[in-house]
Amino acid sequence: MLEKILIANRGEIALRILRACKELGIKAVAVHSTADRDLKHVLLADETICIGPAASAKSYLNIPAIIAAAEISGAQAIHPGYGFLSENADFAEQVERSGFIFIGPKAETIRLMGDKVSAIEAMKKAGVPCVPGSDGPLGNDTAKNIEIAKRIGYPVIIKASGGGGGRGMRVVRSEKDLAQAISMTRAEAKAAFSNDMVYMEKYLENPRHVEIQVMADGQGNAIYLAERDCSMQRRHQKVVEEAPAPGITPEIRKNIGERCANACIEIGYRGAGTFEFLYENGEFYFIEMNTRIQVEHPVTEMITGVDLIKEQLRIASGLPLSVTQDQIHVHGHAIECRINAEDPKTFLPSPGTITRFHSPGGFGVRWESHIYAGYTVPPHYDSMIGKLITYGETREIAISRMKNALAELIIDGIKTNIELHQFIMNDEQFQKGGTNIHYLEKRLGLTEN
Repeated sequence: MLEKILIANRGEIALRILRACKELGIKAVAVHSTADRDLKHVLLADETICIGPAASAKSYLNIPAIIAAAEISGAQAIHPGYGFLSENADFAEQVERSGFIFIGPKAETIRLMGDKVSAIEAMKKAGVPCVPGSDGPLGNDTAKNIEIAKRIGYPVIIKASGGGGGRGMRVVRSEKDLAQAISMTRAEAKAAFSNDMVYMEKYLENPRHVEIQVMADGQGNAIYLAERDCSMQRRHQKVVEEAPAPGITPEIRKNIGERCANACIEIGYRGAGTFEFLYENGEFYFIEMNTRIQVEHPVTEMITGVDLIKEQLRIASGLPLSVTQDQIHVHGHAIECRINAEDPKTFLPSPGTITRFHSPGGFGVRWESHIYAGYTVPPHYDSMIGKLITYGETREIAISRMKNALAELIIDGIKTNIELHQFIMNDEQFQKGGTNIHYLEKRLGLTEN
């Protein structure tokens, strides 16, 4: 087992990693910006190193500073968490070249799956179902692009190969708008991702977002840990996640899960990963793979009993998976609400000092957060300040416990989206289960369609 690792992240995920390290007897080094001296995991870590000013580019995205911190502290490995440098292949490569273990996939795997075109090609080869599309990047031949769109069938969506987070995509409903949409997406992709490669896919009108959690040890073993439904979204950003996904039978789960696990073995995957799909009319369509631990990993842990962070640390230590597929069983239901420091109506960030705080509790309630009374939420980073997770023997019980937990949660001094989550939990269609990815925005009146 590793003896000391460096946590190259902040907030709740850094604290989550620190807790796993303590359970395994691994020393943890916390790096932080000048704005994050008072973060909970920084106060609890075995060692702390300041790596730069508040701006992410000069601290949490500063590769030389992070590697230097690992050298100074004598850490053996670096855990990137999620966000920041977690899916940066250059970072993974530099970490390994510097003599440290990157707690995640190999750099070439991150590159393969980070490029949407190469990822789709790899998944098709591995037998994972994909959305009908251009089967590669689009060229500049307008007539050929029109033929591709006709073959796929309108509406289509133009996507940036290097895109993500809802950026670099346009829906096209007729031939007359196609050329301009390709041109505009290409320009946007060049500016945002320094990569103007774009591709085309069939646009699914009412899909759900269902994803498969996988874990592979890089030694020929891979497992799937059921699925999550992340369809409750706003501006392509997940708001509520749950596991298992409503309506997914054990037979459906086994069919798609085995394909994902086999794909991991084929591409030589190592660590935690998530296959993200659009799910419509009983069919799965691969959209991307996240080569890191995800924000919503706790709901999977709750229904399977597997600690995914500890499993990551075991794999990075060179150990095989601690569980086999036949040991993975789904029990009960779990729901996660992302608690953000933001105005519940305008969704604008709301940094500031938390004057009063009370965390919820009770049977089946889990609170993952770095905040406390007196903590100042900085304006420099993502607005998520916590994750509230509830578990129940049934989905109905999990929802009921979430309602109670949200009512108990007190965060004063800043604005939060607790009110939005209460609205969702009381929504009749959400309670039925199986809403599509457009439902929340329509329900909130944020879209005309």
